[in-house]
Amino acid sequence: MISRQASLLEPLVNEMMTPLAYRLRPTELQHVAGQPELTDSDSWFATMIAESRCCSCILWGPPGVGKTTLANVMAAAADLPFTQLSAVSAGKAEVQAIVKQAQQSGQTWLLFLDEIHRFNKAQQDVLLPYVEDGTLILVGATTENPSFSLNNALLSRCRVVVLNALDITAVESILERAQVLLQEQSALFQLQSDALHWLAANADGDARFALNALESLFDAGASQIWTKAAVEKQSLRRAARYDRDGDAHFDLISALHKCIRDSDADAALYWLARMLEAGEQPLYIARRLIRIATEDIGLADPKALNIALDAHRMFEILGSPEGEQGLFETVIYLALAAKSNAAYKAEKAARKLARGTQQADVPMHLRNAPTKLMKQLGHGDGYQYAHNAADAVVDQQHFPDAVTAESLYQPGKRGFERTLQERIAWLKQRRSEQREINQKGAA
Repeated sequence: MISRQASLLEPLVNEMMTPLAYRLRPTELQHVAGQPELTDSDSWFATMIAESRCCSCILWGPPGVGKTTLANVMAAAADLPFTQLSAVSAGKAEVQAIVKQAQQSGQTWLLFLDEIHRFNKAQQDVLLPYVEDGTLILVGATTENPSFSLNNALLSRCRVVVLNALDITAVESILERAQVLLQEQSALFQLQSDALHWLAANADGDARFALNALESLFDAGASQIWTKAAVEKQSLRRAARYDRDGDAHFDLISALHKCIRDSDADAALYWLARMLEAGEQPLYIARRLIRIATEDIGLADPKALNIALDAHRMFEILGSPEGEQGLFETVIYLALAAKSNAAYKAEKAARKLARGTQQADVPMHLRNAPTKLMKQLGHGDGYQYAHNAADAVVDQQHFPDAVTAESLYQPGKRGFERTLQERIAWLKQRRSEQREINQKGAA
């Protein structure tokens, strides 16, 4: 086998082949952009770093906000051995190998576990004793809500640190540093200020995406002064941070629901558009609008449910994009409709009462009597047929003997429920009058 002679240019070539985001990663907290709640000198995190300490924690935030960087800073500040694993490809064996190294060296090891939410419960349990006894300082990184994806035992041993998407100013500062680094390779490479701002704004708070975009511009024209128009033409827009099973999915539908409940049509339209632009399934939104029509509007506007159902059917017939117009129309109508959760509350009250009285018998006069024997046993005896009454109102018992319930449904004073409230009051009055008549007749 012929051995290859190492070239004097090899270190430079390897460095140039290393992704820009990796080369630019800070090793000291003072160089970390964004996350002021951690990087400001009076923050708990900055104090910990200044004192050369570190702690087990879960770094939760969107991609490209500095989770790996902060883990590296912690390890460097505490002067601890550092190993990075990805939970996508690593498992119990890799964790146990690091534990063995730590135990043999007699030194605490900092394990940075990226995508920690990918570990199942059994894999997470492997970490517990070593985090507990100090063999490992665990720093997990996740884009998923740790309260859903990590078990309570592991969460109780770690501090959850929430990281936010970087603001445009922070991303711009990172791009400016990166541009200086690239100009060491080609002094002619430059982005005009409005081009750099556009690139930062387009990154949606993801520094890694911004740096990769900048590097692609360098590869396309290392001796070029890039204008905003040229950058827009060359670059792809970042896909929206959205996962149909993740936090963004539930946060956006929550925002849409609450804006409709609060009767803010403009904001509701915005969140609907955000979901559709991110790629949400329109039929999922349509189903949620049907739910909103019953939960938050109910009988204050009975037409709301029909409109929501029609929007669902419209999309089934037309598909995208024409069928999505029905969703926008429905959102406007639901947002501006009178609101009432009286029917929703009545459902909960009725279910609670039913669960506690499952054994209560149906009153004899309300029972079905399809056979002669049933009639002989008294089924249906004494039942008053409402249509035989002049105003179709009778006074008779409808709950089981052992069950007392007053006003499970209490309509509000908005929309059509005002009419229902008047109807209920009238029925109550008529039944009272009928009761008095029956009592006098019995006397």
